[in-house]
Amino acid sequence: MNLKELLEKLVSYNTIRDTQNKEIMRFIEEYLKSYGFTIKRIDKCLIAYNHKNPNIGFIGHTDTVDYASWDGNPFILQEKEDKLIGLGACDMKGGIASILFAISKLDLNKDKLALYFTNDEEISFEGIKTIKNMIVPQNIIIGEPTNNIPIYGTKGVLELFIEFYGIKCHSSTPEKGINAIYQCINFINELQKYYEDKLKKDIIEDFEVPYTTMNIGIIKGGESVNSVAGKCETSIDFRIASATHLKRIKNDIVKMLKPYNSKLYIKQSIVPNINKNDISFLENISSKKQTKCYLTEGSYIDKNFIILGPGPDTSHQKNEYVEIASLTKTAELYQKIIEHYNKEKEL
Repeated sequence: MNLKELLEKLVSYNTIRDTQNKEIMRFIEEYLKSYGFTIKRIDKCLIAYNHKNPNIGFIGHTDTVDYASWDGNPFILQEKEDKLIGLGACDMKGGIASILFAISKLDLNKDKLALYFTNDEEISFEGIKTIKNMIVPQNIIIGEPTNNIPIYGTKGVLELFIEFYGIKCHSSTPEKGINAIYQCINFINELQKYYEDKLKKDIIEDFEVPYTTMNIGIIKGGESVNSVAGKCETSIDFRIASATHLKRIKNDIVKMLKPYNSKLYIKQSIVPNINKNDISFLENISSKKQTKCYLTEGSYIDKNFIILGPGPDTSHQKNEYVEIASLTKTAELYQKIIEHYNKEKEL
């Protein structure tokens, strides 16, 4: 199969919320078996390798987001001018098609690699969480759309959920109660000052937004307008620029919450990941080298990773697409990267 045919086949599967995950995994498995790969199935994930000690690995998620509207059938790949349009064509079936096609161009007697195909990336990252301890190579490529610009690091995340407890009473006698909404507001005001005075002033030059960011995403409280709120909750998201920030923020928030009747839940706690290897060989691929502030599956593994895939990035957009030239270049880059890491091991 050529590159376009591979993408066309992958797009044909409806993998919104993993609807046809078994079917797409079966296709990938049969394709890789034809090239001599050993296959392991772990829950809804697939691991493939052609050697017990692979020098390079690739991660790709098979699921896609849903679509609100589309011109035509989102599961039929359309070619218009220089674009291939289809649900997941960019995020990230284009990356998966590129690695599958690159394999057909390799000398698999000497190029040792492992492939990890996951599900549920778009919702909760359950796929990568399932197999993260089974990933062998120290160097990983993640085929998310980057328009062939190497992304060599991502921020971490600290996601918190906090409940504040008051005393409910009738709004006509508010002094008899304690308003949990006021408690939450007071804490958020204190937290905002902490963010402005400390976190934003600690500059980490690796990132486009060069400090740990904070977002108050959700506040919910009270039951009715004529009742003093007995409970209020908030969800807070930090994008972590330095591993030292993670522990510090947790400790500082615990201290800040001591005056309040509250309960803290840590929903996610992930350190930032910056590739520590010399990736100067990628300068021949692109003159640009960037980091991102969002999470990828690489954020969940203790490996050096590079995010590199086709583009432009039209993820989660109506009529999602990749440019044919970019897709072709991605497959060529994957082949060069695999050969580079295997050559390095031979030296």
